[in-house]
Amino acid sequence: MTESWLEIACDVPEELSEVVADFLTQLTGNGVCVDNLSVDAFSTSEIPDSVRVVIKAYLPAAKDSASQMQELNAFMVELALRHPSAFFSTPTLSAVNAEDWSSSWKVHFKPLRVGKHLLIVPTWEESVELPGDLVIRIDPGMAFGTGGHETTRLCLELLESVMDDSPLLTVPSLLDLGTGSGILAIAANLLGAGRILALDIDPDAVEVAHDNLALNDMVDSVECGTVPLESLTENFDIILANILAEELVRLAPNLAERLHSGGSLILSGILAEKEPLVRQGFAFKPLKYSRTVSDGEWVAMLYVKDSEF
Repeated sequence: MTESWLEIACDVPEELSEVVADFLTQLTGNGVCVDNLSVDAFSTSEIPDSVRVVIKAYLPAAKDSASQMQELNAFMVELALRHPSAFFSTPTLSAVNAEDWSSSWKVHFKPLRVGKHLLIVPTWEESVELPGDLVIRIDPGMAFGTGGHETTRLCLELLESVMDDSPLLTVPSLLDLGTGSGILAIAANLLGAGRILALDIDPDAVEVAHDNLALNDMVDSVECGTVPLESLTENFDIILANILAEELVRLAPNLAERLHSGGSLILSGILAEKEPLVRQGFAFKPLKYSRTVSDGEWVAMLYVKDSEF
Protein backbone atom coordinates (compact mmCIF):
# COMPACT_ATOMS: atom_id res chain seq x y z
CA MET A 1 0.00 0.00 0.00
CA THR A 2 1.10 3.62 -0.62
CA GLU A 3 2.78 5.17 2.45
CA SER A 4 3.53 8.70 1.18
CA TRP A 5 0.71 11.11 0.34
CA LEU A 6 0.09 14.68 -0.77
CA GLU A 7 -2.32 16.76 1.29
CA ILE A 8 -4.57 19.28 -0.45
CA ALA A 9 -5.85 22.01 1.88
CA CYS A 10 -8.67 24.41 0.96
CA ASP A 11 -9.49 27.33 3.27
CA VAL A 12 -13.18 28.12 2.62
CA PRO A 13 -16.23 29.71 4.29
CA GLU A 14 -17.99 27.19 6.52
CA GLU A 15 -21.29 27.56 4.66
CA LEU A 16 -19.61 26.31 1.46
CA SER A 17 -17.55 23.56 3.09
CA GLU A 18 -19.90 20.71 2.15
CA VAL A 19 -19.83 21.35 -1.59
CA VAL A 20 -16.02 21.68 -1.53
CA ALA A 21 -15.67 18.51 0.54
CA ASP A 22 -17.92 16.61 -1.87
CA PHE A 23 -15.91 17.82 -4.86
CA LEU A 24 -12.60 16.82 -3.24
CA THR A 25 -13.97 13.40 -2.33
CA GLN A 26 -14.88 12.72 -5.94
CA LEU A 27 -11.69 14.30 -7.30
CA THR A 28 -9.31 12.23 -5.17
CA GLY A 29 -11.32 9.06 -4.55
CA ASN A 30 -10.38 9.31 -0.85
CA GLY A 31 -12.03 10.63 2.28
CA VAL A 32 -11.60 14.21 3.47
CA CYS A 33 -10.99 15.88 6.83
CA VAL A 34 -12.63 19.12 7.94
CA ASP A 35 -10.77 21.36 10.41
CA ASN A 36 -12.46 24.36 12.07
CA LEU A 37 -10.08 27.30 12.19
CA SER A 38 -9.45 28.68 15.68
CA VAL A 39 -11.47 31.75 16.59
CA ASP A 40 -9.97 34.41 18.90
CA ALA A 41 -13.06 35.48 20.84
CA PHE A 42 -14.23 35.56 24.46
CA SER A 43 -17.92 34.92 23.72
CA THR A 44 -20.09 33.58 20.92
CA SER A 45 -21.32 37.12 20.20
CA GLU A 46 -17.79 38.02 19.10
CA ILE A 47 -17.51 35.18 16.57
CA PRO A 48 -17.74 36.52 13.01
CA ASP A 49 -20.75 35.57 10.89
CA SER A 50 -18.59 33.74 8.33
CA VAL A 51 -16.63 31.04 10.18
CA ARG A 52 -13.92 29.44 8.06
CA VAL A 53 -12.87 25.80 7.81
CA VAL A 54 -10.05 23.94 6.10
CA ILE A 55 -10.99 20.95 3.95
CA LYS A 56 -8.14 18.46 3.55
CA ALA A 57 -7.97 15.75 0.91
CA TYR A 58 -5.21 13.33 -0.11
CA LEU A 59 -3.49 12.02 -3.23
CA PRO A 60 -0.77 9.36 -3.55
CA ALA A 61 2.60 11.12 -3.72
CA ALA A 62 3.77 8.76 -6.46
CA LYS A 63 1.14 10.03 -8.89
CA ASP A 64 1.22 13.25 -10.89
CA SER A 65 -1.12 15.67 -9.11
CA ALA A 66 -0.99 18.46 -11.70
CA SER A 67 -4.25 17.55 -13.46
CA GLN A 68 -6.18 17.22 -10.20
CA MET A 69 -4.87 20.56 -8.92
CA GLN A 70 -5.76 22.21 -12.23
CA GLU A 71 -9.31 20.83 -11.99
CA LEU A 72 -9.56 21.92 -8.34
CA ASN A 73 -8.35 25.46 -9.09
CA ALA A 74 -10.89 25.75 -11.93
CA PHE A 75 -13.65 24.56 -9.56
CA MET A 76 -12.62 27.12 -6.91
CA VAL A 77 -12.61 29.93 -9.49
CA GLU A 78 -16.11 28.91 -10.61
CA LEU A 79 -17.28 28.75 -6.98
CA ALA A 80 -15.85 32.23 -6.30
CA LEU A 81 -17.73 33.62 -9.31
CA ARG A 82 -20.99 32.14 -7.99
CA HIS A 83 -20.32 33.60 -4.50
CA PRO A 84 -18.67 37.00 -5.10
CA SER A 85 -18.99 38.09 -1.46
CA ALA A 86 -17.02 35.09 -0.17
CA PHE A 87 -13.23 34.82 0.06
CA PHE A 88 -11.38 31.74 -1.21
CA SER A 89 -7.66 31.28 -0.70
CA THR A 90 -5.59 29.33 -3.22
CA PRO A 91 -5.55 25.56 -2.43
CA THR A 92 -2.20 24.33 -1.08
CA LEU A 93 -0.38 21.05 -1.65
CA SER A 94 2.05 19.47 0.85
CA ALA A 95 3.56 16.05 1.64
CA VAL A 96 2.31 13.95 4.60
CA ASN A 97 2.69 10.40 5.89
CA ALA A 98 -0.28 8.05 5.61
CA GLU A 99 -0.22 7.19 9.32
CA ASP A 100 -0.89 10.85 10.20
CA TRP A 101 -4.46 10.77 8.89
CA SER A 102 -5.59 7.39 7.59
CA SER A 103 -7.38 6.37 10.82
CA SER A 104 -8.57 9.68 12.30
CA TRP A 105 -11.92 9.66 10.43
CA LYS A 106 -13.03 6.29 11.81
CA VAL A 107 -14.71 7.87 14.83
CA HIS A 108 -17.35 9.32 12.47
CA PHE A 109 -18.12 6.08 10.59
CA LYS A 110 -21.00 4.31 12.37
CA PRO A 111 -23.38 1.49 11.31
CA LEU A 112 -25.68 2.78 8.59
CA ARG A 113 -28.94 1.52 7.09
CA VAL A 114 -29.44 2.07 3.37
CA GLY A 115 -32.56 1.20 1.40
CA LYS A 116 -34.88 -1.49 2.72
CA HIS A 117 -32.45 -4.23 3.72
CA LEU A 118 -28.80 -3.12 3.61
CA LEU A 119 -26.90 -2.55 6.86
CA ILE A 120 -23.33 -1.25 6.53
CA VAL A 121 -21.14 -1.96 9.55
CA PRO A 122 -17.51 -0.83 9.96
CA THR A 123 -15.25 -3.59 11.23
CA TRP A 124 -14.52 -1.74 14.49
CA GLU A 125 -18.21 -1.25 15.41
CA GLU A 126 -20.95 -3.50 16.77
CA SER A 127 -24.49 -3.37 15.38
CA VAL A 128 -28.01 -4.53 16.15
CA GLU A 129 -29.25 -6.66 13.26
CA LEU A 130 -32.93 -7.01 12.40
CA PRO A 131 -34.64 -9.90 10.58
CA GLY A 132 -34.04 -9.55 6.86
CA ASP A 133 -30.94 -7.37 7.19
CA LEU A 134 -28.23 -7.84 4.57
CA VAL A 135 -25.07 -6.96 6.46
CA ILE A 136 -21.99 -5.47 4.78
CA ARG A 137 -18.83 -5.53 6.91
CA ILE A 138 -16.37 -2.96 5.64
CA ASP A 139 -13.09 -1.16 6.29
CA PRO A 140 -12.66 1.34 3.45
CA GLY A 141 -9.03 2.13 4.28
CA MET A 142 -7.73 4.63 1.71
CA ALA A 143 -10.48 3.81 -0.81
CA PHE A 144 -13.71 5.71 -1.45
CA GLY A 145 -16.94 4.05 -0.34
CA THR A 146 -18.35 3.78 3.19
CA GLY A 147 -22.01 4.16 2.27
CA GLY A 148 -22.12 7.46 4.11
CA HIS A 149 -21.55 9.63 1.07
CA GLU A 150 -24.63 10.56 -0.95
CA THR A 151 -23.23 9.12 -4.18
CA THR A 152 -22.75 5.66 -2.66
CA ARG A 153 -26.13 5.69 -0.90
CA LEU A 154 -27.96 6.69 -4.07
CA CYS A 155 -26.20 3.97 -6.03
CA LEU A 156 -27.09 1.35 -3.41
CA GLU A 157 -30.72 2.44 -3.36
CA LEU A 158 -31.04 2.25 -7.14
CA LEU A 159 -29.28 -1.12 -7.19
CA GLU A 160 -31.70 -2.53 -4.61
CA SER A 161 -34.63 -1.19 -6.65
CA VAL A 162 -33.30 -2.73 -9.89
CA MET A 163 -32.70 -6.07 -8.19
CA ASP A 164 -36.20 -6.04 -6.65
CA ASP A 165 -37.69 -5.43 -10.10
CA SER A 166 -35.72 -8.26 -11.76
CA PRO A 167 -37.79 -11.23 -12.99
CA LEU A 168 -38.07 -14.14 -10.59
CA LEU A 169 -35.33 -16.77 -10.91
CA THR A 170 -33.14 -14.26 -12.78
CA VAL A 171 -29.50 -14.06 -11.62
CA PRO A 172 -28.06 -10.97 -13.33
CA SER A 173 -24.39 -10.44 -14.08
CA LEU A 174 -22.95 -7.15 -12.83
CA LEU A 175 -20.01 -4.81 -13.44
CA ASP A 176 -18.96 -2.42 -10.65
CA LEU A 177 -16.82 0.25 -12.33
CA GLY A 178 -14.69 2.32 -9.96
CA THR A 179 -15.27 -0.13 -7.12
CA GLY A 180 -13.26 1.76 -4.48
CA SER A 181 -13.84 -0.07 -1.19
CA GLY A 182 -15.87 -2.78 -2.96
CA ILE A 183 -19.06 -1.85 -1.10
CA LEU A 184 -21.28 -1.88 -4.19
CA ALA A 185 -19.99 -5.28 -5.36
CA ILE A 186 -20.58 -6.71 -1.88
CA ALA A 187 -24.12 -5.32 -1.83
CA ALA A 188 -24.77 -6.75 -5.29
CA ASN A 189 -23.73 -10.21 -4.11
CA LEU A 190 -26.00 -9.97 -1.06
CA LEU A 191 -28.90 -8.82 -3.23
CA GLY A 192 -28.58 -11.87 -5.51
CA ALA A 193 -26.36 -10.96 -8.44
CA GLY A 194 -24.47 -13.79 -10.10
CA ARG A 195 -21.26 -13.05 -12.00
CA ILE A 196 -19.74 -9.86 -10.48
CA LEU A 197 -16.68 -8.03 -11.79
CA ALA A 198 -15.31 -5.14 -9.69
CA LEU A 199 -12.82 -2.84 -11.44
CA ASP A 200 -10.78 0.18 -10.39
CA ILE A 201 -7.85 1.91 -12.06
CA ASP A 202 -6.20 2.35 -8.62
CA PRO A 203 -4.37 -0.86 -7.53
CA ASP A 204 -4.59 0.25 -3.88
CA ALA A 205 -8.39 0.46 -4.15
CA VAL A 206 -8.51 -3.04 -5.64
CA GLU A 207 -6.48 -4.32 -2.72
CA VAL A 208 -8.88 -2.67 -0.26
CA ALA A 209 -11.86 -4.12 -2.15
CA HIS A 210 -10.31 -7.60 -2.02
CA ASP A 211 -9.79 -7.26 1.75
CA ASN A 212 -13.42 -6.24 2.23
CA LEU A 213 -14.60 -9.15 0.09
CA ALA A 214 -12.60 -11.42 2.40
CA LEU A 215 -14.30 -9.84 5.43
CA ASN A 216 -17.66 -10.78 3.89
CA ASP A 217 -16.58 -14.27 2.69
CA MET A 218 -16.99 -13.26 -0.97
CA VAL A 219 -13.50 -13.68 -2.40
CA ASP A 220 -14.70 -16.55 -4.58
CA SER A 221 -17.91 -14.73 -5.58
CA VAL A 222 -16.51 -11.44 -6.91
CA GLU A 223 -13.62 -10.90 -9.32
CA CYS A 224 -11.48 -7.78 -8.81
CA GLY A 225 -9.07 -6.13 -11.21
CA THR A 226 -7.63 -3.00 -12.83
CA VAL A 227 -8.64 -3.79 -16.43
CA PRO A 228 -9.83 -0.60 -18.19
CA LEU A 229 -13.44 -0.57 -19.33
CA GLU A 230 -12.27 0.01 -22.89
CA SER A 231 -10.45 -3.36 -22.85
CA LEU A 232 -13.46 -5.44 -21.79
CA THR A 233 -15.28 -7.70 -24.23
CA GLU A 234 -17.77 -9.20 -21.75
CA ASN A 235 -21.32 -7.84 -21.46
CA PHE A 236 -23.35 -7.46 -18.26
CA ASP A 237 -26.99 -7.23 -17.17
CA ILE A 238 -26.28 -4.42 -14.69
CA ILE A 239 -23.48 -1.85 -14.70
CA LEU A 240 -22.73 0.43 -11.75
CA ALA A 241 -20.51 3.46 -12.42
CA ASN A 242 -19.94 5.76 -9.44
CA ILE A 243 -17.37 8.18 -10.85
CA LEU A 244 -17.14 11.84 -11.90
CA ALA A 245 -19.70 13.19 -14.36
CA GLU A 246 -17.12 14.13 -16.99
CA GLU A 247 -15.64 10.64 -16.91
CA LEU A 248 -19.08 9.08 -17.23
CA VAL A 249 -19.69 11.10 -20.39
CA ARG A 250 -16.30 10.09 -21.79
CA LEU A 251 -17.05 6.42 -21.15
CA ALA A 252 -20.66 6.56 -22.39
CA PRO A 253 -20.06 4.59 -25.64
CA ASN A 254 -18.17 1.86 -23.79
CA LEU A 255 -20.77 1.62 -21.04
CA ALA A 256 -23.56 1.25 -23.59
CA GLU A 257 -21.59 -1.36 -25.53
CA ARG A 258 -20.88 -3.51 -22.47
CA LEU A 259 -24.54 -3.62 -21.36
CA HIS A 260 -26.79 -6.51 -22.42
CA SER A 261 -30.00 -5.68 -24.26
CA GLY A 262 -32.61 -4.78 -21.65
CA GLY A 263 -29.90 -4.27 -19.05
CA SER A 264 -29.73 -1.50 -16.41
CA LEU A 265 -27.05 1.18 -16.15
CA ILE A 266 -26.73 3.06 -12.84
CA LEU A 267 -24.70 6.28 -12.95
CA SER A 268 -23.64 8.10 -9.77
CA GLY A 269 -20.99 10.55 -8.57
CA ILE A 270 -22.87 13.37 -10.35
CA LEU A 271 -23.28 16.85 -8.89
CA ALA A 272 -26.85 18.00 -9.45
CA GLU A 273 -25.64 20.89 -11.61
CA LYS A 274 -23.86 18.36 -13.87
CA GLU A 275 -26.99 16.26 -14.57
CA PRO A 276 -27.74 18.11 -17.86
CA LEU A 277 -24.17 17.37 -18.99
CA VAL A 278 -24.64 13.65 -18.34
CA ARG A 279 -28.11 13.61 -19.90
CA GLN A 280 -26.66 15.21 -23.03
CA GLY A 281 -23.69 12.84 -23.06
CA PHE A 282 -25.97 9.78 -23.04
CA ALA A 283 -28.71 11.20 -25.28
CA PHE A 284 -27.47 9.59 -28.50
CA LYS A 285 -26.66 6.16 -27.12
CA PRO A 286 -28.87 3.03 -27.36
CA LEU A 287 -30.06 3.79 -23.84
CA LYS A 288 -33.43 4.89 -22.51
CA TYR A 289 -33.43 7.31 -19.58
CA SER A 290 -35.51 5.94 -16.70
CA ARG A 291 -35.21 8.24 -13.68
CA THR A 292 -33.06 10.39 -11.44
CA VAL A 293 -32.80 10.19 -7.65
CA SER A 294 -31.19 12.92 -5.58
CA ASP A 295 -29.72 13.63 -2.16
CA GLY A 296 -28.42 17.10 -1.33
CA GLU A 297 -26.01 18.31 -4.02
CA TRP A 298 -25.79 14.88 -5.69
CA VAL A 299 -27.86 12.80 -8.11
CA ALA A 300 -27.79 9.26 -9.50
CA MET A 301 -29.42 8.20 -12.76
CA LEU A 302 -30.87 4.99 -14.14
CA TYR A 303 -30.78 4.05 -17.84
CA VAL A 304 -32.05 0.88 -19.57
CA LYS A 305 -30.60 -0.42 -22.83
CA ASP A 306 -33.11 -0.58 -25.66
CA SER A 307 -34.09 -4.19 -26.36
CA GLU A 308 -33.48 -3.62 -30.07
CA PHE A 309 -29.73 -3.26 -29.53
